[in-house]
Amino acid sequence: MPVTNGNRTLTEWLTLLLGVVILLVGLFFLIAGADLAMLGGSTYYALCGIILVASGVFMLMGRTLGAFLYLGALAYTWVWSLWEVGFSPVDLLPRAFGPTILGILVALTIPVLRRMESRRTLRGAV
Repeated sequence: MPVTNGNRTLTEWLTLLLGVVILLVGLFFLIAGADLAMLGGSTYYALCGIILVASGVFMLMGRTLGAFLYLGALAYTWVWSLWEVGFSPVDLLPRAFGPTILGILVALTIPVLRRMESRRTLRGAV
C-alpha cells in the first residue's frame, strides 16, 4: 500500500521535489548562462536553463512533458559535451555526470507523472 499524505503518494511528493530541484538548477543556468552569453561565452547554459525551467514547471504540474523536456536537455548536454571536449572521460565527467544522474531519476518518474496526468484527466482538468 502506498504511503499517502493527503491526495498524493510518497512517490508523487518525491517527483514534485525533483521538479523543484530541476527548476532551481534551470534558474541558475538561465541567469548565469545569460551573463556568460553576454560576455561572449557559450549560449549552452542559457538555452539549457530555459529548457530546465520549463521541465521543472511541467513536472510540478504533474505533466510527463516535463520529464521528456529534461531528457531532451540531457541529450543536448551530451552532444554539447562531446563537441566541446571529445571522448575524454576526465573532461566529460564534470559536464555530464550530474545531469545524467538526474536524468536517471527523471526517467524513473515517468510512470508517476503518467499516473498523475491520468488522475487529473479523470477529474476533468486539462
